[in-house]
Amino acid sequence: MAKDISKIINPASIAVVGATNRKGSVGLAVFSNLIYGGYQGVLFPINPKARSIQGVKAYPRLVDVPDPVDLVVIVVPPEAAIDTLNQAGQIGARGAVVITAGFKEVGGAGVELERRLKEAANRANIPLVGPNCLGVINTDHDVSMNASFATKMPRPGNIAFISQSGALCTAVLDVAAGRNIGFSKFISFGNKADVTEIDLLRYLRDDPETEVILMYLEDISNGREFIEVAREIAWDAKKPMLAIKSGTSPEGAKAASSHTGSLAGSEAAYDAIFMQSGIQRVEGITELFHYAQAFGSQPVPKGNRIAIVTNAGGPGIMATDAAVRHGLKLAKFSEATLAKLKNDLPPTASIHNPVDVIGDATHERYEAAIRHVLQDENVDGAVIILTPQAMTDILETAHIVPTVVRGIDKPVLCSFMGIVDVSAGVNHLQQNGIPNYMFPEAAVRTLAAMARFGDKLKPQARWVKPVQADCSSAQMLINESLELEPVHLMHEHEANRILQCYGFPLLRSRLVTKPEELEAAAAFVGFPLVMKIVSPQIVHKSDAGGVKVGIKDLAEARVAFQQILDNARAYNPEAVIEGVYLAEMAKKGVEVILGAHRDPKMGPIVMFGLGGTLVEVLKDVSFRLAPMWESSAERMIQEIKAYKVLQGVRGNPPSDIEAIKDCILRLSQLLDENPQIAEMDINPLIVYPKGQGCAVADCRIILQHQ
Repeated sequence: MAKDISKIINPASIAVVGATNRKGSVGLAVFSNLIYGGYQGVLFPINPKARSIQGVKAYPRLVDVPDPVDLVVIVVPPEAAIDTLNQAGQIGARGAVVITAGFKEVGGAGVELERRLKEAANRANIPLVGPNCLGVINTDHDVSMNASFATKMPRPGNIAFISQSGALCTAVLDVAAGRNIGFSKFISFGNKADVTEIDLLRYLRDDPETEVILMYLEDISNGREFIEVAREIAWDAKKPMLAIKSGTSPEGAKAASSHTGSLAGSEAAYDAIFMQSGIQRVEGITELFHYAQAFGSQPVPKGNRIAIVTNAGGPGIMATDAAVRHGLKLAKFSEATLAKLKNDLPPTASIHNPVDVIGDATHERYEAAIRHVLQDENVDGAVIILTPQAMTDILETAHIVPTVVRGIDKPVLCSFMGIVDVSAGVNHLQQNGIPNYMFPEAAVRTLAAMARFGDKLKPQARWVKPVQADCSSAQMLINESLELEPVHLMHEHEANRILQCYGFPLLRSRLVTKPEELEAAAAFVGFPLVMKIVSPQIVHKSDAGGVKVGIKDLAEARVAFQQILDNARAYNPEAVIEGVYLAEMAKKGVEVILGAHRDPKMGPIVMFGLGGTLVEVLKDVSFRLAPMWESSAERMIQEIKAYKVLQGVRGNPPSDIEAIKDCILRLSQLLDENPQIAEMDINPLIVYPKGQGCAVADCRIILQHQ
């Protein structure tokens, strides 16, 4: 159920439990920040040993406050914090921020203390931020609340920042102040014993003061719920979201018995979540601020065609290389634009993209070039590069950029290269909402991030496409298998029965347990055929010499049958041999792998990549959480580096990508509807030329009781 955290972020009154006059204390820092930050509500310091805090009347206990209290900020030791929450429930408080540390993050007794803290909050029906956090800041002029122990109140802005790390918050505030970046909300939520990143995102989704959301996350509380809320923010509210994700879970490092299990660590799950929810993952604070400055001040581009204007050839080439590298295209100017550029620029200038206005360019020359390229309908955005040369009028050029772009609904990013010589110009640009980057590659990379977000906003298939399936029969087969053991490995002969319920394209096959069954089985399957060992203890059959392909007749089948059994017994004398599986020999095609892995926190994750034995070495795979949109299935196919192989190379025809997408969606539904499937691989799935479909050549499923 969604929590009402409005009184945490927008309280009419605040009680600070642990407020004190003692210099250097967190209690003094928090209370002073509220006073000197200009908080517009009523303050109640709580301290049993002081008559007043910073000149404001103090109360011995929270229950002694005579007036209503919306928010309780707690800066007392853990045991006292729990008692304070009980008092907060008695006075009808509407929210709490527990800044105190010493809970789950220290382990041992701290874990139990945090459990009791959460129970107290739940009993009192009070949403709680923290513990172990920096606090909450709201720069709205009607609130002006700095309920934190940060050293400064950020300037107002349209960017919200939420973070699990309080220490990171202080660094971010300092960097933001140096770059003249403002925030709408700034929230450190620490251990998130109660209020999570999902609750905060729900609030920010509807916050009119917030247009861009930045996040530092160490984990996500609920992957599916996170995706649903983030999708509403991205596609409905159209607010860009940028995230730094650090840390990996122990589960992600464990080896597993399937390809997917060994590849789908927690980081793969987070990448999938971010991709499916419209969030862009960034690598660090520098990149976070680069993107945030642009998203917070510039319109989202309608495409990926950019123009580059420069007064130096080298930086123009660097920007061009970066554009291609990050998926942007250099816009091709119209003939009308080229004519205008030719008329207004000297003969030595380059009027084609990138436009080189030459080193002696004045601000008038820059103005003409920028205006003409931005007015071209083939241009979706622009990067303006300036290198400080003796004849360059830097400040005058900075003055013309905001003037030229006014009224043009296209993003413009600048790279006035350097620090000292360009400082006055850079300050003017930033004061007028034009982001500047020290080097052009950063500007281009940022514009590429904006283009990716713009691409996500375009109409696409945003629904889960159901397939016809016999879910009840699949569930019956699964339950029968799990009656025998809590964890059960389904080899191909069993797994194919599950796949058949979901309409996967299967080859003819039979299981043979003794030599006299070979003739009838081979007649049903047909030659040529493939023979494979079936044993719960032999997962990777090829390693054990348990696979024979291209069997042409019955005599060859008899020999292969015995060889497979001998090889398997030599490979693992303890292995239980269930038989040899005969399958129709698939026609040659492109081998891909489909897989699935159920993350303990995120739920089912689907994997796609090129198939074969080298998948774990190459790791050219993509992931999505199930169930997924049709467009998600399309994108995960396109994301692998080997996508060109599927498009057809060296005279080979394009593969049937629609058939792959259909199988991905079937797999997604299979995982969603059958929670007992812990892991599975379809490897390989043989894909034939466009229009000719595909075939499952091998599969295994690991079942586990829920």
